[in-house]
Amino acid sequence: MKKPSVPEPKLKRARIFDKISTYITHKAGSPIVSIMAFVLIVLWALSGPIFHYSNTWQLVINTGTTIITFLMVFIIQQSQNKDTAAIQLKLNELIASNERASNRLIDIEDLTEEEILVLKKFYIKLSEKAAKEKDLFSSHSLDEAEDNHLQKVKFRKK
Repeated sequence: MKKPSVPEPKLKRARIFDKISTYITHKAGSPIVSIMAFVLIVLWALSGPIFHYSNTWQLVINTGTTIITFLMVFIIQQSQNKDTAAIQLKLNELIASNERASNRLIDIEDLTEEEILVLKKFYIKLSEKAAKEKDLFSSHSLDEAEDNHLQKVKFRKK
């Protein structure tokens, strides 16, 4: 399979940004960083009397937290977009490789919310049918669900 072509300089910049954002995201989510943030807030609060709770004292924490929050939103969003795309591709591969799975579910993330809600209602019906069958191993694809269910019911009546 031929790889999609992306200009090398653009690919290099993307990889560098990806490595940096992944590193920051992992570090920011670590327990030590949470503890450090908590300690910083406690120290800031304890320093209030020293600075007479001045506007500058308040401005320091407000500005610092605003800048950090602003930057972290974009870094975390980039990391989340990458993770979501990777998971989606893995799910697409599983659907495509399973002969009984409906290929209609590949790229389902591109559907509108209304279309997804229609599919959700369908799968709720499948779930209800499976619950009636009391079989943990029942499986239905989007295209074959009704036929499978009718065949199972006929088979049981024999």
